[in-house]
Amino acid sequence: MDEWDWTAPNKVTPQKGRGASSNPDSRFADRSITTFQDGWDSQDDQPNKLKTEVLKETSRTIISTNNSPDIPFQSSINPYKGCEHGCIYCYARPTHAYWDLSPGLDFETKIIVKENAVALLKDTLSKPGYKVSPIVIGANTDPYQPLEATLKITRSLIKVLSGFNHPFSIISKSGMMTRDLDLLAPMAEKRLFSAAISVTTLDNDLKRKLEPRAASGQVRLDTIRTLTEAGIPVSLMVAPIIPSINDNELERILVAGHDAGAVSATYILLRLPLEVSDMFREWLAVHFPDRADKVMGIVQNTRGGQDYQSQFGERMRGSGAFADLLQQRFDVACRRLGFKRGEHTSLDSSLFKRVNQQLTLF
Repeated sequence: MDEWDWTAPNKVTPQKGRGASSNPDSRFADRSITTFQDGWDSQDDQPNKLKTEVLKETSRTIISTNNSPDIPFQSSINPYKGCEHGCIYCYARPTHAYWDLSPGLDFETKIIVKENAVALLKDTLSKPGYKVSPIVIGANTDPYQPLEATLKITRSLIKVLSGFNHPFSIISKSGMMTRDLDLLAPMAEKRLFSAAISVTTLDNDLKRKLEPRAASGQVRLDTIRTLTEAGIPVSLMVAPIIPSINDNELERILVAGHDAGAVSATYILLRLPLEVSDMFREWLAVHFPDRADKVMGIVQNTRGGQDYQSQFGERMRGSGAFADLLQQRFDVACRRLGFKRGEHTSLDSSLFKRVNQQLTLF
């Protein structure tokens, strides 16, 4: 494993309620600024508590497409860029570089919103050449992060999709999805909606360090139960699995998710692309210095000796002894619980209708 000074990052003061401890430059930055402790600071010199800032974007497109064999969908919508939940492991962090922003604290505090998202979606779905394919909302960042409580962009997008009878799914780790049951339950009844809830840990202390502004594991289980009782099919995502941090919870989370009503399950091994690697290492040094070497040693054993490999077929699951054992544990638990593996809910694309579409005569 590469040499890493696990003591140096401990000099960084973690921000309360934030996952990242620092604000490293993006990979596109043409200059770098480094701060350091010189021992001359006073209480008055301490950084102020960071507040969330909303940056508005006028987008040209609203639906993203992919051809990855690793994920079960081709079309997605992300109402927000950046995420207040502050999950240190988030693979979307490096995308803030395209705004000349940091994947660190900027990603958690400077949230970019697509202010024309609703109008764009209406226009896109109304085009004569539009081909229907189930859309996933929240493939990169959570569509129910705290800002959604006031901005309601996700809810507005759901209203548009409902008006078109367009099939869609939502991925979230928030309990806020239950706010929109009045829209989601009728869509699920027509096989036009399914949900996926991500549960990373049931340990509240770990949750506060790992994903500080996300809902607790229990709230997410309660969300699964509420959605299920409303007739919405829910898939449980145990993600990410982090060696020697939360991998011991795999079976416990699967049992709890099954008891709450989830019909299928999947998992994802920790991914550390680009800047996320150094940020995760810094997080380990701050919160788990005693096991940091062990964690990264196992991570690299699952990634061909590196912190990350992006090859299709391996980036979600990894390879090697630990990855193989993890897959076996998951398979055994799913068989015992009667879980379907993966996201198996089939949505109906045949009901799609264009709003204000003129009826043909005869």
